[in-house]
Amino acid sequence: MPSFPRQQARTRRFSLGRPRDIRVAADGSRITYLRSRAGDDPINCVWVIDVDPFAERLVADPRQLTSAAIEDLPIEERARRERARESAGGVVAYGTDRLLTTATFAIGGELFRADLVSGSSTTIPAPGPVVDPRPDPTGARVAYVCDGRLHVVHRGGRDEVVTPSEEGDAEVTWGLAEFVAAEEMGRSRGYWWSPSGDAVAVARVDIAGVEKWHLSDPTEPSRAPVVVAYPAAGTANADVSLHVVWLDGATVEVAWDRARYPYLARVNWAEGSPLTLLVQSRDQRHAQVLVVDPHTGTTEVRREDHDDAWLDLVPGVPAWTAAGELVTAAHVNDTMRLLVDGRPVTPEGVEVMGVISTETDLVYAGSEDPAEVQVWRGASPLTSGAGLHGAVLAGDVTIMSSTDLTTFGSRVTVHRAGQPLGEIQTVAETPVVSPEVSFLRAGNRHIETAVLFPTGADDTAKLPVLLDPYGGPGHQRVVRARNAYLESQWFADQGFAVLIADGRGTGGRGRAWDRAVHLDLAGPALDDQVAALQAAADKHPRLDLERVAIRGWSFGGYLAALAVLRRPDVFHAAVAGAPVTDWRLYDTHYTERYLGHPDEEPDAYGRSSILDDASKLSRPLLLIHGLADDNVVVAHTLRLSCALFESGRDHTVMPLAGISHMTPQEVVAENLLLLQVRFLRDALRTDE
Repeated sequence: MPSFPRQQARTRRFSLGRPRDIRVAADGSRITYLRSRAGDDPINCVWVIDVDPFAERLVADPRQLTSAAIEDLPIEERARRERARESAGGVVAYGTDRLLTTATFAIGGELFRADLVSGSSTTIPAPGPVVDPRPDPTGARVAYVCDGRLHVVHRGGRDEVVTPSEEGDAEVTWGLAEFVAAEEMGRSRGYWWSPSGDAVAVARVDIAGVEKWHLSDPTEPSRAPVVVAYPAAGTANADVSLHVVWLDGATVEVAWDRARYPYLARVNWAEGSPLTLLVQSRDQRHAQVLVVDPHTGTTEVRREDHDDAWLDLVPGVPAWTAAGELVTAAHVNDTMRLLVDGRPVTPEGVEVMGVISTETDLVYAGSEDPAEVQVWRGASPLTSGAGLHGAVLAGDVTIMSSTDLTTFGSRVTVHRAGQPLGEIQTVAETPVVSPEVSFLRAGNRHIETAVLFPTGADDTAKLPVLLDPYGGPGHQRVVRARNAYLESQWFADQGFAVLIADGRGTGGRGRAWDRAVHLDLAGPALDDQVAALQAAADKHPRLDLERVAIRGWSFGGYLAALAVLRRPDVFHAAVAGAPVTDWRLYDTHYTERYLGHPDEEPDAYGRSSILDDASKLSRPLLLIHGLADDNVVVAHTLRLSCALFESGRDHTVMPLAGISHMTPQEVVAENLLLLQVRFLRDALRTDE
């Protein structure tokens, strides 16, 4: 039996072998998805299920389609995968037409087109490495990005660059999402086909004004640093505009007040709907929904929203109903609700997480319990049972995915006209650990908290405590899903009582809960971890409050370092992975949403930075950071380490050469867990 660290690393956190990116043809005739052949196989293939009769077919296996290096990727594709936190290989993204008769994808920069009916695949010649290929909705043409320009392959194979020529200007790209759109807005696309396939809306991105940062690999001193255009808080963003390119040769620029609304947050050009944009002000307190005349580029404001703190971006909106009504989302009486032409239509108290479909009925993901997500149609839930549920639907076919505390991974079921047809198979591995989780709502704020103990341990012995949070805005860790606790259970089985708490700002509980971190990312987050710990200890006397550690990655790493610096009376050791230590070094869209512009809110940045706390360190601290991280750059850890050293404070730094913000490499991912356990045992003086 493999060890859990090795198994989790080999299976990319048990994500391999699971169906993903599931789509249904508009007429309900077939289903497509990506899945690797086994739970330890990182190479995704393209699969099809013919609905009648219900049968699965393998359409495209990258190993059989090309002899080229599958993971020899263009720079733009590597960046796209990093922003998407993509850890698999092979086909990791694909485009389809409306009826799922054709699919396009890139493998190692080569362009492929698959006939989803016959199952055959062919290459399409391209002048260079291909990024983000997608057919138009009719399946007649294929668009892709190459060298920062948008190409269209017409019927008969003619390849045409359709965006204006900007020879020699490497800082301008067409058809790619800029950094903050992909990293923070949830917009990974840079172009959108018209429903009829005769035009493309294309984002033009100019990074000339963005600060250039240099990321080097000290293990390869002969290699030049990688130059990254990074829009840090308070500095210039990329200049983003949108243009409608007609395939008959005409190009028009879409006009809106880009000075006031520089963020292009959403673009929607769906069947039966107008070209629609959601644009935001830089402070994210104002937004407009715009309808575009694609022939002239003129826009009409269809809705405006304002929030004194910030406006949230909800997946799937703006959208349109079949009757031509505008669907948006906004907080109403502390609940995120869907609005149809400005009227709230979802129930009070059901927090909308994202829109699934507006084709016939309004179907969306919503939560009455912050640890669960159900699928709703109008005011009625379509799913039940504690867990996380999702759906994909088109025509009369509905696909439900469900994960809960009783089974590993998720179950994906297919229904037609309300009748079950079958399941989409998963071949993911079964973990060698089996989480047993108890829950409580801690303290006066009823903080959602999960507690895990060592499997089969004496229920009277005192245990050192390990807090294992993320704790940052918009990300919940306390959910009714078994796989969410695999790593935490493994840490528990090493002899710890493990505590996970979702404090203020983590989402799922309405506007007031989220806005509690406005202008202070440190205080509320740390206070709620302490409150959850104290409440858990009251309920579980086995928790030894004289031996308390905390670990985390990214915001969780920031929170871990913050804990030992500001509350050494509570926390006795910390492991901080890729921590943000100075919010002036993090990106505009995320940081300014919560802390404002640093020139206007310097005190907020001072409250939230931990660099000035370095002299307070009195507990063991392990800092881990990837030297190739272009999201939370290694300067964060190095600046904190320098401040600690200058204050005479002992600490440990583990630099990871060639590692980005993700750690998908098998040996690295495995050893990171083992390293942390050794450090924590030594720091807390626990027996192995």
